[in-house]
This record gives sequence, structure tokens and C-alpha cells, in this order.
Amino acid sequence: MIPATACSGARGAAPTATAARPTVTPQSCVATAKLIPSCGAWWGVAPEVFTGLRPRRALERAERRMGRSADILHVYHRGSELFPTAQEIELARDPETPRLLLINWKPSFDHTWAEIAEGALDSRIDRLAAHLRTRFPERFFLTVHHEPEDDVSPAEGSGMTADDYAAMFRHVVLRLRERGVRNAVTVMTYMGAPNWASQSWFERLYPGDDVVDWVAMDPYADARVADFSGLVNKTRREYAQWPGFYRWMQRRFPGKPIMVAEWGVFERPGQPDFKPAFFDSVRAQLGGYPQIKALVYFDSPRAPRGDTRFDVTPRAAEAFARLARDRRFHATPVPRP
Repeated sequence: MIPATACSGARGAAPTATAARPTVTPQSCVATAKLIPSCGAWWGVAPEVFTGLRPRRALERAERRMGRSADILHVYHRGSELFPTAQEIELARDPETPRLLLINWKPSFDHTWAEIAEGALDSRIDRLAAHLRTRFPERFFLTVHHEPEDDVSPAEGSGMTADDYAAMFRHVVLRLRERGVRNAVTVMTYMGAPNWASQSWFERLYPGDDVVDWVAMDPYADARVADFSGLVNKTRREYAQWPGFYRWMQRRFPGKPIMVAEWGVFERPGQPDFKPAFFDSVRAQLGGYPQIKALVYFDSPRAPRGDTRFDVTPRAAEAFARLARDRRFHATPVPRP
């Protein structure tokens, strides 16, 4: 998902815990050069999306609601916007609770992937590179045109084939590197949906190990998902050959960390206990997925398919706060600027 326009939203019930990050980290736990936590996993959030709030206010409210600060702040940019913004930089450099930025950039809605790969946006990429070199030397996560599957047009010459996407991603990353951007930790973000993963062109989306540091999925708990295992390993009877996203990633990218770059649980009318039970399932089942090194929740009252706020009810808020306090999400300190 990506926030296209600002919408007004409401706030749910909030836990009363403080937003401080507990100081329980073993000194041997560190982040690698590619921002892989050596112990546990990062805890992140895309806060109060589609509410019209600016990042600082949205993050402050979300952190207060979940009872802790975020390791990762997920923000969205598009087109010619320069990033990170001054406010995003301040949040990343907070002296008390530094945060890693996960910046989600769609370079253009007016050019095809093939055109971008051929250099149509090189001046835009160069301008961004100059901004990053002078304003933000810290390491950050960068994903380029996330969830490309439903934008693929497989017809030859469309400029939007899977091969065109891979070429676009490669071109953007290599151009940034050539212009001196060495602090971007790159993330290839898939939708995590069996129908798209079963397409004949799906494997060709991957841009290559040399330009991808992490692989990611964006799964959501719809009516057919019962728990965390069902979320990260969705299978469908009609796509019998698909093994599930985590299983596929584990086999396809055994040496790369996996990020759940967006995940959300939709409200289910008449099932007020579903969200609390789901959040408890994450705590119970996460240990079975050791390659997952980051969980980033998509918190929105108006996500395209429903309400993903984690605290619509007091019980959901309490369960989410328990999950956020899990020791695995406090094992490695966020690198200080």
C-alpha cells in the first residue's frame, strides 16, 4: 500500500505505557553494515497513514499508543520529492530514541519502467543523490517502487514488463551509487500475494543480488488469514504450486534478511477478539521464521481494504503492546547517527 492522498482518521484506544525503548540489550548485539540486527529483529511502523498527520505528529501518537518507540519509521515519497525531509531527519537523529528510516520511493507515475531504465529520470536521480550526500549520510532502508506485481503489463513493448522493472530498479540503485550514495540499504518489496507470485513472469522481477540487500513482503490479514504463519506463508487452493512467501524467500534468498515491510490486520465485524488473538499469534509463532529480521506495521484507519489500527479495542491495544515489548524486538540497539 502507499498513501496517495491525505485523509482524516480517528484514534483508537491507547495503552498507557511510555514510549521509551527498554535498556535490556546485550552489548554483543549490533547492527551490521547492511542494518541486519545480530540479535532479534527490528520493530517498525508506518504510523497513522491516511490521517493527514505529518510524520512527527503521526509517529508521536503511534508510539504513545503502542507503548514504545519504533526502531524503523516507514515513510513514503514519490516523483521528484527529495528525501528524507527535515522532519524525517530529525526523527532519525533523535538523541534519546534514534530511528532507522525505511523510505519507500516511487520515482514516477508518468514514465514507464523501461523509460526510467533508459535514463529518462537521470536528472531527478542525480538531484536526489546530491541531497542525500549533503543532508543525510546515515544508513537507511530504500525500497524502489514497492509491490510492483499489480503494475506489470506483460505485453512485449509495454515498458512495464517484469524485466523492465528489474532493469529500472538496477538503474536507479546503480545511478545513486555512482553519484556517491553509499548509505542506502536496498530492499526489494513484494506484495506477498499467491495470485501474483504464481504468474509466469514473477521470478523475473528480481533485480539481482548485487543491488538488493534485503527482500521484503507486504502481507495483510484478510478474511482467509487466521494467524501469523498464515500471513507470511499464504497459500491458496487455486494456486496449488505456490509454497508460501516465507518458504519461497527462504529457498530463493537463503543468505538475505527478510523484512515484513508492511503488515496489517483488518477489523472483522462481529469478531472483536480476532486482532488480540492475531497479535498473540505473532509472539507465539515468530520463532519459526528466523530469517525475518524486521516487522513494520501499517497502522491506518482507512487502509484500502479496511481499518488496520492496532488499538481499536482495549484488548487489541493490550495484545499489540505485549508484542511490542517482546524481548526479541529489544535485542539490538538502533545505530546512533
